[in-house]
Amino acid sequence: MTNTAAFRQETLALTQRLFIQLRRRPATLIAGVLQPLMWLLLFGALFSGLPAGLVGENQSYIQFLTAGIIVFTAFSGALNSGLPMLFDREFGFLNRMLVAPLVSRFSIVVSSAIFIITLSLVQTLAIALASGAMGATLPSLSGLGLVSLVVIVLVMDFTMLSLGLSFAMPGHQEMLALIFLVNLPLIFSSTALAPLTFMPSWLQWVASLNPLSWAIEPIRYVYTHGEWSWHSVVMAAPWGSMTVGIALALLLSFGGLMALAIRGVLRRGVA
Repeated sequence: MTNTAAFRQETLALTQRLFIQLRRRPATLIAGVLQPLMWLLLFGALFSGLPAGLVGENQSYIQFLTAGIIVFTAFSGALNSGLPMLFDREFGFLNRMLVAPLVSRFSIVVSSAIFIITLSLVQTLAIALASGAMGATLPSLSGLGLVSLVVIVLVMDFTMLSLGLSFAMPGHQEMLALIFLVNLPLIFSSTALAPLTFMPSWLQWVASLNPLSWAIEPIRYVYTHGEWSWHSVVMAAPWGSMTVGIALALLLSFGGLMALAIRGVLRRGVA
């Protein structure tokens, strides 16, 4: 068997294991779909009285909020993806997996990413349908394709970060503490809930350099524009105009940094 075929086989086996666990605990999927819908409903109702045009011409707050909820949901799922691996490590299963003759330990990352991407796309579909029922106009087919691409890249980025942390952190308590520490600050320092123009200048810099904003703005753009291109400007950042192409390039570059960062951790494994 070639290395490529063996890599596919071990990735498939690890991915199947995650879906078997999900089938045994379907409440995880149900909660994962219901939670973003509750965010959409509550925040949409909370800011429903905003003056028309305050978040953009011909755009309701529900439509503005939908992109933020999609990205926050995918980001949260990816950031938590390392927890099952950390529990495997604490129970000793990860040690047995690491001493197995794996072609590449990166199959652990890929299988987790495939699992989280699948869940995130299901959640994205539910959010899009719910926002449509609440009056938001759905993107075009090409726009939905861009939404899916952005979600996939974002999930890959933060899944690699989370799995790297699951190898590096002492235990699940420290991991949970770190997740709680960075989760909400990252979302509130992005453009998920408010446009860049609402923020003080220092926060505009922070938000424009936040990877979540790089994912939110292209999705928000296709919700308000029937057509888009890689050169479409999606955010007037303090450092310059960010286009769809630049946003995706930034997300891919961030993912490349995460891949390099966890490479050494995967090689070391755990004791």
